[in-house]
This record gives sequence, structure tokens and C-alpha cells, in this order.
Amino acid sequence: MQFITLLDYFLLPLYLVIIYSIAIFFRNKYYPIGHPWRTYFMTGLTLKIVGSILIGMIYQYYYGGGDTEGYFYHAFIINKSFSESFNKWLNLILHIPAWYDGDYSAYISRMIWYSTGAEYTVSSIAAFLGIFTMTTYLPIAALFAALSYTGIWALFRTFAIKYPEYTRYVAWCCLFIPSTIMWGSGLFKDTICMGALGWLTYSTFRMLISRKITPINLLVFVLMFWLIVKIKIYILLAFLPALVLWILFTYSHNIANTFARTLVKAVVIVGCFGGFVFVTQKFAADLGGYSLENVAATSYYTNKNIAINSGDEGSTYDLGVKDPSLSTMFKKFPLAVNVTLYRPYLWETRKAIQFISAIETTLFLWVTLKIIFSVGLLQIRRTIVSDPTIQFCLIFTIIFAFAVGLSSGNFGTLSRYRIPCLPFFALALMLIYYKNKPTSSNIFSINS
Repeated sequence: MQFITLLDYFLLPLYLVIIYSIAIFFRNKYYPIGHPWRTYFMTGLTLKIVGSILIGMIYQYYYGGGDTEGYFYHAFIINKSFSESFNKWLNLILHIPAWYDGDYSAYISRMIWYSTGAEYTVSSIAAFLGIFTMTTYLPIAALFAALSYTGIWALFRTFAIKYPEYTRYVAWCCLFIPSTIMWGSGLFKDTICMGALGWLTYSTFRMLISRKITPINLLVFVLMFWLIVKIKIYILLAFLPALVLWILFTYSHNIANTFARTLVKAVVIVGCFGGFVFVTQKFAADLGGYSLENVAATSYYTNKNIAINSGDEGSTYDLGVKDPSLSTMFKKFPLAVNVTLYRPYLWETRKAIQFISAIETTLFLWVTLKIIFSVGLLQIRRTIVSDPTIQFCLIFTIIFAFAVGLSSGNFGTLSRYRIPCLPFFALALMLIYYKNKPTSSNIFSINS
């Protein structure tokens, strides 16, 4: 399917003018000249939009299709119904008709993702935006990038407020990681989830850390929570434990008595684990493959399916998982975390795009080793223990990296799946380093 046409190139400049006009107005209103965040706002937005356009072109002209084409195709079919009836269009957007409803068979029969919650949710969002863009791919992708950027910017604001002395480094971690720009900007599930995760972090921080519980913050939290549940629930399975512990470790510092503080932490942690087990068992049917009893099998078979169906043997990897049991999975914990954060290695690459990913993971590995040798393991431990935010970032990163590393099986897929944890991992590394170095020190300098 030729999902990028001449009409895309004709309409794209118009929508870019609209996006940038709104962005410039917002920047000038909230970040006037001299504001420390001003220089990052437009640069981050531009990179997101460029990323959305480039990845669309790569899928059209290099790969010749892919899941982004599938989302657009479904959006196109949904919007075909608009000419027949607004009610039909709205019902399809909201996924109201049953798949066997004869009144909608002309549309539903052409959509293989109609019964899939995640893919169809993305397609519905694309269809809604398509009403304002004549259902053209590149303008929709640019709008996806712009809307996602609001969440990425919210993530930046969260940590820039928390650590104003490290604003420049927070910007690099949140706004300028190549993988998040490329794979988190186009017409993908990942784009929506990255934006939603940013807003979820921001609203949680505002309500529970800054104690600003407002209807707006509560609404944002609920909406973003729902959106991630609909599209990639496993992100929440990694995020929520880290979030609860972030809150716990933040407020436990107010307990002066060491024994009482330790007891409270232990009770809450055990309670959270028990609650997690209860919820996953109680709602096993709703969680499906991500229930406690099925999560190991889901990871195992997802890994095997990706490895078999990727069509690219040079990009596959095998952690040696022989059976879908929890005990076997946990034995591969270090390998799974390592493959998510530090692989592919440079010598494992077979394609240009894969080589770019390998350069990024090599930089993460180099920065990690630099921190270990320059700061020292004992001081790293002290820094982590003393800062609940670093703990939050690392707990989410490690849980998520473990899950994604086990279930991917292919470096190409992994480069997309891992992007939600990369800003948090980068933030943790940055904070550990600069809390033990003068702010003038530069981690990217060989002599620092």
C-alpha cells in the first residue's frame, strides 16, 4: 500500500505551520527570553517531528510497509464511514459495534485489528486526527509526534523542577535520546505510550511529591493510566511498583526513628507484593497473557514468535530460555537486563539502522563503566540509597528491561520495545554521576 502520497507532501507544510504557531505561542507565554528551559522546547519538538517524518519514509520507501501502515490503513477504513454517517464513524471510533454487526460489515470485515484492543485504539486515535488532515499519513504522524511531545516535555519538567541545577543534563536524558526520537515519534503504539508515560510521571509527581492534588492532575493521571492499559499494559506492571516505592522512600525520610522507618518500608513492600499478586489473580481474565500465571508463558512464546517471524535471522538473539516457567525466566534476569540496556554490541549488527542502535547502547555501556570506575561501587550505592528519585528510575528501568529483554528475541523489535525505560535509565546514570562530580564536569569528556 502506498500510504505516503503527493497529497501528504502538499499538506504537511500547512500542518507544520499550525503546530509551530501553537508551539511558539506556548513557548513565548511560559518560557520567555532568559528562561532556562526556553532553548530546549523548540529543539525537542523539531526532533520529534523530524523523527516522525523520517521513520514514516523509512517504512514506506525502505521496508515497503509495516505496522505503521496497518494503523493508517485502519484509520482510513474508519474514516470512510464518515461520508456515510457521522454516527457510524463515531461508533467505529469508540469500538461500539460487535464484529458480526451486519450494519458495519462493509468496514469491520476489512479491518483485521478490529478485535485487538491495542492496535485498534491506536488506529482510532489516528482516524480521529485524520478527520482534520484529510486522512493523510505524514500530517497524522506529525500530530502524533507533537501530542506525544507534550508528555515528553512534562517528563522533562518533572525532573527539571526536581533538579534545577542539572537542567541541561535532564534535557539530554528526556528529549534527545536518538531511539526515543526515532521510534517514539511516528504512527506507533510506542509514540502514544511515551507521551502518556511522561504525563503519568508528571501528574504523580505533582500530586504525591509536590502535594498539588488538583482535578486537572487527577484527570491527567486517570486518562494516561487508562491509555497505557489499553495499549501496553505491561509498561504499568513495571511502572507501578517503582511508583509506589518512589512515594514510600520519599515520605519515609520524614520518619526519624530508624527502626520505625525500616519497619514501615518492609510492611509497605510486603503489602505491595501481596496486593500485586492478589490483583493479578483477581483480574487474570482481564490481564490475559499478563496475569501472574501467564506472564512467563507470554514472554516465552512472544520471544519465539518474534524470532521465527522476524524474517531477519541476523537480528535475532537467544537468551537460552528453554521452557515457559517463572523460575527459568528469573534465572535469565541478568542476561535479559543486559540485552535491553547494552545490546546489540557493535559486532552483532548487520544493518545500518541496527548499527545506529548499537552506537547508542555502546554509549550507555561506556557511561555505565565510566561511572563505576570514577565514582566507585560503594559511593554509587550511597547515592542511590540517599535519593528516592534515582531508586524510582532504576527500579522501573530494571523491571522493564527484564520483561522486554525476555520477550523480544530480535534486536530490531527490541530497539522499539525498550524506549520507555531509556530516559529513566539515562536520568539515573546522570544523577549518580553529577551528584558526585562538580556540575561543570562533563560525563562525555574523556578527561572528566
